Amino acid sequence: MATTERRRMAADTIAEAERVRDELIAVLKAAGIVLPSLRIDPASCVGKAPPLIELSRCNLETARKLTAALKGASS
Repeated sequence: MATTERRRMAADTIAEAERVRDELIAVLKAAGIVLPSLRIDPASCVGKAPPLIELSRCNLETARKLTAALKGASS
C-alpha cells in the first residue's frame, strides 16, 4: 500500500472518530452532561486499531448525571 493511501485511510479514520466524538458531545449536552476532557486519544491514532475516545475525568455531580442518563436509557 502506498504511503499516500495509508495517509488517506488514517485521515478518514480520524475524521470518523471526530464525528463520533462530536455526536457523543451533543447527546451528552442534550442530557445536561458536559465532559470537558472528552477527546480523541492522540496516541491511539497511530496504530491499526481504531482511535479511542477518551472520556477522561469528571466530578461527582457529572458522574451522577451520567449514571442517571444511562439508567434511563436502559429502561
